[in-house]
Amino acid sequence: MHTPAPNLPSAEPTDDRPLPPGVTVDLARRALAEQPFSVLLGARLVSFGSGQAVLEVPIRDDLRQQNGHVHGGVLAYAADNALTFAGASALGAAVLTGGFTITYMRPADGRLLRAHATVLQAGPRQAVCRCDLTVVGDGGEVLCAAAQGTIVLPSAAARRPTSP
Repeated sequence: MHTPAPNLPSAEPTDDRPLPPGVTVDLARRALAEQPFSVLLGARLVSFGSGQAVLEVPIRDDLRQQNGHVHGGVLAYAADNALTFAGASALGAAVLTGGFTITYMRPADGRLLRAHATVLQAGPRQAVCRCDLTVVGDGGEVLCAAAQGTIVLPSAAARRPTSP
């Protein structure tokens, strides 16, 4: 059974919500480039802003599990990071994942993994976000997993480095 993927955004914002002060697409892409695991996976932030983010990971053989499908940990990584970037577009750059759940709906097979996250609700210190994970292959784009998470803006005290 083929479930069509949801319509994904272009690089245009999904709503009129302004980005927080100091948060830009360039800053978001630099943050991704500074994550060694993201670099290892070849992740790219292809869309960011106004309550949404789209992260893509090229699917390689070394990202597959024993049955040949993309490993669930790779999908969870993509969901976590896309949720966090979407949350950052509403809260600011210094956010963390408070928690998330993921539901795997079908094996992920294709050439490209796409994680499209959107902010469902944002307050001053947290945002609830959802993420659709699709794979792009010869048959088009297919929804393979969905995630929901809470992204938090830690207190200033929690962000300060502690002395040894």
